[in-house]
Amino acid sequence: MIRAIFFDIDGTLLSYRTHSVLPSTVEAFRRLRQKGILTFISSGRPRVLIPPMPIDFDGFITVNGGLCMAGDTILHSNPISPDDSRRWLEYVQQNDLVTMCFTQDDMFINRIDDNVIRLRDQLGFQMPPVRIIDDFRDKVAYQFIAMQPADDDPKALAFIPNCRMPRWHPAFTDIIPADSSKAVGIQSILNHFGISREESMAFGDGANDIEMLQYVGIGVAMGNASPLVKQHADHITSDADSDGILHALEELHIF
Repeated sequence: MIRAIFFDIDGTLLSYRTHSVLPSTVEAFRRLRQKGILTFISSGRPRVLIPPMPIDFDGFITVNGGLCMAGDTILHSNPISPDDSRRWLEYVQQNDLVTMCFTQDDMFINRIDDNVIRLRDQLGFQMPPVRIIDDFRDKVAYQFIAMQPADDDPKALAFIPNCRMPRWHPAFTDIIPADSSKAVGIQSILNHFGISREESMAFGDGANDIEMLQYVGIGVAMGNASPLVKQHADHITSDADSDGILHALEELHIF
């Protein structure tokens, strides 16, 4: 019996086309509530970038598992080490990169260019305030965003040995602690609520969802997921614009 379900945001709960939650997903959440199944966000976004939605959640896994909450209670906190934060900011300055910094309660970007604007329009997020790099240095960072092509990731990763870079978009990659993941976040949530892995389920579409889909009892890849993500899923549903969440829940007899 499924008792908890975890949902990615971009390309899963939110359509890339409309940046909104489908009516079918709202109906799915209503039926999950009726059955007493708990629902959770599991996202690379920080809490400050999670938009209002017409559905309710029992907790939040944010910044790829680095900060996890049940309501307003923090269950797990794993920021990037000060040394790696310092090294990353030095690398940004040396290579004239655009980077975002996500803290527990805030976010910053060092400059806005055409690529950032295109990304904002595609994902529908609020633009972070611009700060000079020196203003980043005393922040406790849970995640950085590196605006760079994938070919440059190995070079960047050599500067931050205690981090990893799960990439789910061609224009940028997340930078998080090496021991952070959505699966780690799910573990903290399940332990808190006394739920087993076998009683859990997750929906996702990006490469940073793979560990999550593998960890839970039933991992569902959206139809718009990459082939790599689909290889690691137990079930593949239709895409985020075609009632994928409701279809999977009905096909798997969760209701």
